[in-house]
Amino acid sequence: MLRRTRSPRLVVSAHCDLPCGVYDPAQARIEAESVKAIMEKYQDNDDPVFRTRALLIKEQRAELVKHHLWVLWTDYFKPPHFEKYPNLHQLFNEATKAAGAAGGKGTVDPAQAQALLDKIAEIDKIFWETKQG
Repeated sequence: MLRRTRSPRLVVSAHCDLPCGVYDPAQARIEAESVKAIMEKYQDNDDPVFRTRALLIKEQRAELVKHHLWVLWTDYFKPPHFEKYPNLHQLFNEATKAAGAAGGKGTVDPAQAQALLDKIAEIDKIFWETKQG
């Protein structure tokens, strides 16, 4: 009797931690676009004060890219997604490294920022495919 009254009457599941609509790779993309724009401005300017400020802002934006990617990786995507898209873990790993010291935070080469944007575009494509099903 006690087991029946304490057992859940309705079991629900969701593919993400909050109701749909709160996760979006666009947040990471916007920050990555900022990183790339800052790198381009850095390359076009010889003023040491400007360059120092640009580096500081670029570092902050790159850290936000990593944050937004980690939230998607750990909170939105679930085991069924990783089963359907076996390269998804590797893609996130490469993207977060491209935003970190090996990329966005460790270089001022706009080509590296573009590579990061390309990785985010791949994640974005998979993300929207998961929203269809």
